[in-house]
Amino acid sequence: MADGEAVSTAAQGHGPAAFWAPGSQILWRYRENGGPHLHIARPVTVVRDDPELLAVWLAPGTECVKPVMADGTPPHREPLASRYTRPRTVAHGRWLGTGVLKLARPGEPWSVWLFWESGWRFKNWYVNLEEPLARWSGGVDSEDHFLDISVHPDRSWHWRDEDEFAQAQRDGLMDAAVAARVREAGQAAVEVIRAWGPPYSEGWEHWRPDPSWPVPDLPADWDRTPAHVSS
Repeated sequence: MADGEAVSTAAQGHGPAAFWAPGSQILWRYRENGGPHLHIARPVTVVRDDPELLAVWLAPGTECVKPVMADGTPPHREPLASRYTRPRTVAHGRWLGTGVLKLARPGEPWSVWLFWESGWRFKNWYVNLEEPLARWSGGVDSEDHFLDISVHPDRSWHWRDEDEFAQAQRDGLMDAAVAARVREAGQAAVEVIRAWGPPYSEGWEHWRPDPSWPVPDLPADWDRTPAHVSS
């Protein structure tokens, strides 16, 4: 998937902010924390893209790039005290499970992911606090902010990864000002949950992917530097 391929299927325009047509294949990427390099890349299929929302489908079995410790250990198995200080690299792997629907509103400092059990039994929403997505011709880039929220079908919710959020601050991956902005964004996300606003009220849990969509391929140049990005 070269830069131009995503643009050629865009619904309008030819720049990085053009909207992608449903079925377009793009990259959803994350930069490493405290560094300039990309360490997560996931090929996804566009479900919807307009001024209000970008929705994409991460299909089961998709080849992705993920961070690992230098010895190959998955980060979640590394002790918290050294999780962000020991050397890391990246590895290729397949997305396991039933697939994920990702929803992001332009300029919002989080995205909302939907998870299902086998047989399309809805499991939960997951609020991933992050930098607002930056669009480029081949996809979107962000940086994860560690702190997350789980939201359940009964409308209950709870914070996730508060220990990692605290450790990242101790290790200097975010200063007090950034941490305060992340916590503020989390509180704003909680207010949407309490009000049961979009996307929770929009029925996305009943959405299903087009069976004709192929599983996107991971391009060899998945870590290429965009010529231009926009929010």
